[in-house]
Amino acid sequence: MREIGHIFWRFLALGCTSFGGPAAHIGYFHRTFVDRLRWIDEAAYARLIALSQFLPGPGSSQVGFAIGLHRAGLPGGLAAFIGFTLPSFILLYLLAVYSVDYVHYPLFEGVASGLKLLAVVVVADAVLNMGSAFCKTRLHAGLAVLTAVCMLVLPALWMQFTALAFAALVGSRREEGTAQSGSDGVNWLSLALFALLFVGMPLASSWAPGVELFARFYAAGSLVFGGGHVVLPLLQQSLGEAVSTERFLVGYAAAQAIPGPMFTLATFLGAEMTPTQPIYGALLATAGVFMPGFLLLLGLRKAWETLATKPRVAGAAAGINASVVGLLLATLYQPVFVNAVHGPREMAAVVAGFFILRRLGMPIALVVVAFALIGCALHLM
Repeated sequence: MREIGHIFWRFLALGCTSFGGPAAHIGYFHRTFVDRLRWIDEAAYARLIALSQFLPGPGSSQVGFAIGLHRAGLPGGLAAFIGFTLPSFILLYLLAVYSVDYVHYPLFEGVASGLKLLAVVVVADAVLNMGSAFCKTRLHAGLAVLTAVCMLVLPALWMQFTALAFAALVGSRREEGTAQSGSDGVNWLSLALFALLFVGMPLASSWAPGVELFARFYAAGSLVFGGGHVVLPLLQQSLGEAVSTERFLVGYAAAQAIPGPMFTLATFLGAEMTPTQPIYGALLATAGVFMPGFLLLLGLRKAWETLATKPRVAGAAAGINASVVGLLLATLYQPVFVNAVHGPREMAAVVAGFFILRRLGMPIALVVVAFALIGCALHLM
């Protein structure tokens, strides 16, 4: 029980400070759980990232959930998820229930600007850390560069999948050996539950409003490949007129400005859709959008661990991880850099922050406070 509490508090601290979206979260997790705490080794972490790229759902939250699983089983995975998600859940719930007027206050805008600059620092740090870990050969460095070039020239979801698939193919052919069956270790109960909910919940949605709400968010979470930003069009299409476009965009903007997973946009939308019982709607929507990815990860994680030791599959995973570095590099420019750095003052803050984080080792909580203050100061100039 003590270990579960330890996992919860570690992820809660990250949930309070992990600004910058999925790309930054992967960097935070690597710095905390691979480099500093050594809860998981570099190879196992790389395999988790590779698996998360091919499963629907929130990639960075799946990695965090899997780290908790690795540490203390299912209770550890749930503790990691709750700790990492709780801060953004609370913030978006309060935003939905009370008021959004403060969003346009100069102080809020300044803090948001500073945190966007912090995201540049964190993603740049993640690119360097993961690049040194996953791009040790010319082949893997080339795959990373090729992915970044393709995504910068044509930033489309299909291009992302094409780049990942190409990197997997090149990596697998580079290694000798034959991949064996990976059926051992499959958790068929989790996969069956995923399929049952995916098919059954829409059919049962007429039973109660709560079932329909859960079913809408579960369907969206089952089909989202490519991270938090991709959930926007799927949720907008799934919810239709249940939430106004103005309120939808307010929630989406807030989800990007606060720490933690962007999928907690579902918290805001669930509360909006059930104004008489907002906490009920928020909990159902949040559970619905996260559950599919976690069920699939529970079902396939051990089989993936088995498969990933086979030479060709290990080569494919190495190619995918190199490609992920390229995706991070492209993300560093668009949307992170172009939406945060608008002049020499912002660039100066990024350079100084990068040095402080990478060379001086200042705790991330202090770095967050510093960038919030910098953002306010720059906004008032």
